[in-house]
Amino acid sequence: MGNRGGSERWLENSEARMAMFSWLAWYNNRRRHSALGHISPVEFERRSINSGSLNLVV
Repeated sequence: MGNRGGSERWLENSEARMAMFSWLAWYNNRRRHSALGHISPVEFERRSINSGSLNLVV
């Protein structure tokens, strides 16, 4: 994925699409969020579904 600063340029739309989906996969699956207790959004959602409640860090 490389630079997340927005300065990348692609020759084909398919290259841009792949970069976007790669970033989205990182954002939702690996990025840790302090308001979610330093877990990824996907892990937070999984835990919330299994427990039947939402527990946000305040």
